[in-house]
Amino acid sequence: MAEGKYGDSSAKDLSDWGRPIARFFAKKIEPTRITVIQVTNFHLLLSIICAWLIIENNIILACLLLVIKGVIDAIDGELARIRKKPSHVGRYWDTVADTIGLILVMIAFGEALDWDISLSIGIILAILFQYSLFNHFSVRMRLLGSGDTTSRIDERMRPIAHPWEKQRNVNIFHLIYLLFFSWQDRIISTLTGKGSEKLVWELTLSSLLGYGVQSLLILILSISNNMQYLPNLVLELNIFIMLIIIIKSRL
Repeated sequence: MAEGKYGDSSAKDLSDWGRPIARFFAKKIEPTRITVIQVTNFHLLLSIICAWLIIENNIILACLLLVIKGVIDAIDGELARIRKKPSHVGRYWDTVADTIGLILVMIAFGEALDWDISLSIGIILAILFQYSLFNHFSVRMRLLGSGDTTSRIDERMRPIAHPWEKQRNVNIFHLIYLLFFSWQDRIISTLTGKGSEKLVWELTLSSLLGYGVQSLLILILSISNNMQYLPNLVLELNIFIMLIIIIKSRL
């Protein structure tokens, strides 16, 4: 297996700017008894704190913490790679934790910015699809570049547990993923095409929709006192980028 998340690919994951920081802390954590799941639990806790800060109208601090949360979110994957112990449970729980955090934060923004409930739901669904599109090409690139098969484009087949995890736990989290998340994967797989040979263009552009870039943009909006444009970012600019990627991948 090649080194790095995408092997030796020349693709630029713009959303992965915090990876070197995450790798630094993962190396510090590696000899300790801290588990990958505990790291995931911690970044979920940060999302809950962010939601509370937003409701308390500490918007800038909350958005700064969202950026930090994004870096910590990358530590669990790096820790699994350093320890050479990928985990299906960890992969599924990371997705569940990220989604719970997203919903809580966006509901909090809806309360703070006086969004209509339909707008909040629309933004949450749009972000979920935008993340799914980025994840689609990220997973394909990881398989192509490094041979990493922990994440899959089609998760309908139940994975076999690694020796260090229990099959029962994998089965439970796999079922949760199928019920709540696999429909997004199937829709994105239907919409997208084969893409270019090495997926460099698709991954680089779709990475603009990833958490790392989006959290920075939201922080900029908060610092510049322009949070009213958050719906425009998600529902206009990001959807425009999605359409370009989908159309280009089918040509």
